[in-house]
Amino acid sequence: MKLIIAIIHDEDNDRVSETLNAEGIRATFIASTGGFLRSGRSTLLIGLEEEKVARALQILRENCTTGKEGKEKKAIVFVLNVQDYIQL
Repeated sequence: MKLIIAIIHDEDNDRVSETLNAEGIRATFIASTGGFLRSGRSTLLIGLEEEKVARALQILRENCTTGKEGKEKKAIVFVLNVQDYIQL
């Protein structure tokens, strides 16, 4: 199991979330600001099986845009190993 933490532009959130959902990949959205990209952002928490990671990353690459000035990155993405997964 893997956890993808993706910090994306707010304006990309709907498109990315809908595309992930269409592929059967669920994401939890958290509004965020500051830090790496310095303004209003969306943080997506995506828990998925290892074999779906490449597709999720492809969706992020294809559906995230660069900043208005073209100098910002499309997204900041972390892919983490998950030791345990428990639903309560």
